[in-house]
Amino acid sequence: MTRALILVDIQNDYFHGGLWPVDDMAHVAQNAARVLVTARQEGQMIVHIRHEATSQAAPFFRPGTSGAEIHTSVAPIAGEKVILKHRPNSFHETSLHQDLQAAGITELTIIGAMTQMCIDATTRAARDFGYEVTLIADACGAKAVSFGGTDLTAAQVQAAYLSALGMSYAKVI
Repeated sequence: MTRALILVDIQNDYFHGGLWPVDDMAHVAQNAARVLVTARQEGQMIVHIRHEATSQAAPFFRPGTSGAEIHTSVAPIAGEKVILKHRPNSFHETSLHQDLQAAGITELTIIGAMTQMCIDATTRAARDFGYEVTLIADACGAKAVSFGGTDLTAAQVQAAYLSALGMSYAKVI
């Protein structure tokens, strides 16, 4: 198999009651869980990315907290790699690229959160490394943001980022 599934930051702090809830994360996680089941059935390489801040003062994903743990809906099973990262790009100072190369992976499916941060950074880096990337839109979650007096809904953020990534970095389905 030349395809791997990369689950990025589907962690407790992004869910209702967490420190940094992402819009409709429960629905995103349900879709991600279905993608995960299919990938397991197909024998794909599966890599769970877990983001942890480097300081207890961080707004979310604080070290050693339950909020920084992978959500039970997509919990890793034996044989699935879990990579700890400290930056939005899942390749930055991690073994992800080397692990994928060692397994002969050329194609990635990327899902998770947040679309405007870690999904964006990881997708762009993956393409720059030469991987063919597929993003599954309804298995990725965005957060509403404000900039310069303009408020954007999570749906607007999602559309803006996925449309840009779909232009040259990934196939968005």
